[in-house]
Amino acid sequence: MTMHERGSGRHVAGTAQAPDQPADWERTFRAVFDRAVAAGRAGCRTPNTMFDEADVRFLRAIGCSAQELFDFVDDFLSDGEPDFDTILAITRIRRDYFLDEMKGRPSNRVGSMDELPPKTAAVEGIEWLPRIIAKARLKLRGEMPPDLMFGCAGDRAFCRRVGMPVPQFLALVRNSGADDSRIIRAVKESARRQE
Repeated sequence: MTMHERGSGRHVAGTAQAPDQPADWERTFRAVFDRAVAAGRAGCRTPNTMFDEADVRFLRAIGCSAQELFDFVDDFLSDGEPDFDTILAITRIRRDYFLDEMKGRPSNRVGSMDELPPKTAAVEGIEWLPRIIAKARLKLRGEMPPDLMFGCAGDRAFCRRVGMPVPQFLALVRNSGADDSRIIRAVKESARRQE
């Protein structure tokens, strides 16, 4: 387990591409992931050794940092999860938010570990929920500090417990904006269905 919690065309959500981004970005993303897995298995266990400059440029164009993909690959190699489809789904949500809401302009802010609710924080009796909401918002805005991972083992355990896959939770936070009550209601309903 990782030490982390860890052209000029217009963009239409999920269909077009950012400037300098391949039209079939998902195929390119798969190739970058596969090379990263091979590099990790060969002993390259840092973002700087796992990705080359072209990979980093491509990832930046879709709103993903080398650190974020490294964390996913590192957990995949160590824990067998998250699988590629889950990583792609999370990346797709972030990419669409980056291109649609942020107009392809990166945030100039990096979040701080100190601003996160503690792991034991709870809302309406649901432990971890305040923390994962804060992490999801940082992920959407591309403001993850290097020592934080959205979709880490703790997040995955939480999402299993409430019956909501990690990408679905990220989409819920995206669609809910600042409305925490909507997120809480949806999580409680999902958890109830697990009982």
